[in-house]
Amino acid sequence: MFNLKQTEMGKSALNYYYPLGDAVGSRSFRLARHESERELHSRRLKRRIFIFIAAASALFGSVSYGQSDLPNSNSGSLDFKQWGLTAIQDGGRRKPVDTFARETLIRITGRSTYTDKTGRKWQPNDFVLSALLETRDWKNEPMVLISIGRLIEQLGLDKTQRRFSFAQLAGSAELPRIANEARARKRAEEPLDRVQQEALSVSDRLAMLSNVMNGSAFLIIPAPRNETDPWAEPSEFSRYYTDAQFAPLQTQLQALVTAYTQGDGFNFSRAANQLREGLRELSSAIYPQDRQLRLEYFYNHFEGFYRAIWCYGIALVILIVAHLRKRGRKLRKIGVGVAIVGLAFQASGIVMRCMIAGRPPVTNMYESIIWVSFAVSFFGMIFFARYRTPVYLLAALPVTLVALLLVHQMPIAMPSSIDPLVPVLRDNFWLTIHVLTITLSYAAFALAMGFGHILLWRYARNPTAASADAPMHFWLYRVLQLGVLLLAAGTILGGVWANYSWGRFWGWDPKETWALIALLCYILTLHGRLAGWWTEFGLVVASVVCFLAVLMAWYGVNFVLGKGLHSYGFGIGGETYVATFVILDLLFVAFAIWRYRASKRTVVVAGDVVPG
Repeated sequence: MFNLKQTEMGKSALNYYYPLGDAVGSRSFRLARHESERELHSRRLKRRIFIFIAAASALFGSVSYGQSDLPNSNSGSLDFKQWGLTAIQDGGRRKPVDTFARETLIRITGRSTYTDKTGRKWQPNDFVLSALLETRDWKNEPMVLISIGRLIEQLGLDKTQRRFSFAQLAGSAELPRIANEARARKRAEEPLDRVQQEALSVSDRLAMLSNVMNGSAFLIIPAPRNETDPWAEPSEFSRYYTDAQFAPLQTQLQALVTAYTQGDGFNFSRAANQLREGLRELSSAIYPQDRQLRLEYFYNHFEGFYRAIWCYGIALVILIVAHLRKRGRKLRKIGVGVAIVGLAFQASGIVMRCMIAGRPPVTNMYESIIWVSFAVSFFGMIFFARYRTPVYLLAALPVTLVALLLVHQMPIAMPSSIDPLVPVLRDNFWLTIHVLTITLSYAAFALAMGFGHILLWRYARNPTAASADAPMHFWLYRVLQLGVLLLAAGTILGGVWANYSWGRFWGWDPKETWALIALLCYILTLHGRLAGWWTEFGLVVASVVCFLAVLMAWYGVNFVLGKGLHSYGFGIGGETYVATFVILDLLFVAFAIWRYRASKRTVVVAGDVVPG
């Protein structure tokens, strides 16, 4: 039998941080005591209900909570597909355990896999099962991410580390103090600094790790009637089902645990498949269909966006080489073909995500970036087909590549989880019309920005030759026109949606205000060129500088200001990357302007010395 008696450190750590995400002000201590009693009672239930684990416990011996005496070294070679296809209720959505495990490990560690102190690499499904069955001392494993150095310093931890153990953070008195202060400020609608925001995030990570270790996160027992009813963990099956109904599942769970601890791949997969079918028989109307679970599992492991990154990178290199060789026509065709393959990978990822979520992929920063980056390459391909010039792809591919690399490298700031829609977004018609139109305008402006960088580079190298290239400026003008048309339409439709949702067409919300500022910037750019206020070079500079207004409307409002009615898109992180990009970009623009003006002065001086 499992010996589920906790050590004093384990008891204080788990019972203290389990309610941390919900603790408020002076009630924190009382809630912690209440949760402590509930936790102990829950474990007694588990010990009685999970008596089927006796067969496996013969292997384990007497194990105290948090010890790592279990012989589970073979689990890394198991195939977790059948287990990963088991449905679980998490975050207001029914999803495969595979998705839950991935999201959990990323949220706790900031990585999709974890390498422990012994050098063993843990996959997400392996980690969550090991944490549940206590096959390793996860409390003392340095895996909880703290991404802000100032918070690490305030907690008195090693500033050379970014990840710390559950036991270390649970023993800190400073972390709950900062977190409770942040909650109080949040209730009072006062702004939080980055340290306070990160303290709340770390508290959530600790609560999540605690829920995985004590089993309360494993809501795999489906509700019998309504889709909106909460599911139950195995130890609480009696909420919905009788002992006779649940008895077959006990046998299947026993087989699953035994096979996992023995590293028996065949029996582990078979037991997981039988468990899933048994759970479906309990509530066939509520349990997700097998094709839904398999689609999401395939989406997780297909990694279409990651494949697209490689294709775009290879295509960009090939097209640059073809451009430098001047006569690399065959090479250019290969580059275009590889770019099309990358576009297909990205499109397939977006389509699968839409099928899984049942909505367009534009409700958070991660989804908007993958959609906008796809539209940039798509517009680039359309303009390439129209004008037969690879410069559009040379402008589009770097923008798409950087965007995809950004979301791939920032899983905490831009989580890829598929979350339920907030109420204001549940009208799919307006969500599709307004948000997709706005984001498509961002894509057109991003393409124009990439195009502008190519032209600025040409101006910096040879201003005279760049000024004489009329087709390049005409193509840029066309992209800017497309972006203005889409942004104007999206802004007007946004007013219609605002009246439908909030009862007014315009309210000077930060998102609305910056969308209008971006629109006016680009309208001024096009009108100024048409009226002759500035030359083609001015149009090129504006195509780059005006994108900063789009960046503010898209990223700045959500991640820097964090205010307004568009709170469903808010987040934190990435400020350093964005600020670095803006500074370097402005320096590049300043250099190009200096080169252009220097060349103009040279031309004037040369004209003065020519004899009349």
